[in-house]
Amino acid sequence: MVRVKKGVNALKSRRSILKRAKGFRFRRSKTERAANDALAHAGAYAFAHRRDKKGDFRRLWNVKINAALRPLGFSYSKWIGEAKKKGIEIDRKMLAHLAEFKPEVFKKLATSVTVK
Repeated sequence: MVRVKKGVNALKSRRSILKRAKGFRFRRSKTERAANDALAHAGAYAFAHRRDKKGDFRRLWNVKINAALRPLGFSYSKWIGEAKKKGIEIDRKMLAHLAEFKPEVFKKLATSVTVK
């Protein structure tokens, strides 16, 4: 079998790895082995934190809704439970948006749900 020299391919892979590691600190942006390792970790963190971000936003929405409900005399947990029973199917993201930017609409919606 004919011998294949890998010069072009090795340079291409090295260049692409270092290009993706641009902006990393110290040796991780300059050497191929360290850059490859750093990219593997970065990818794992990015994957995990895309999942975490969803939970972070849900917590933020809950806080915004609760902050808007407290002056009306409701607690978040009881109000959400009653809203579900009443059949209000607006998600937390929309409720938080209403609470923040359209408080009069949110107030009407909030008072339509009677909390026991």
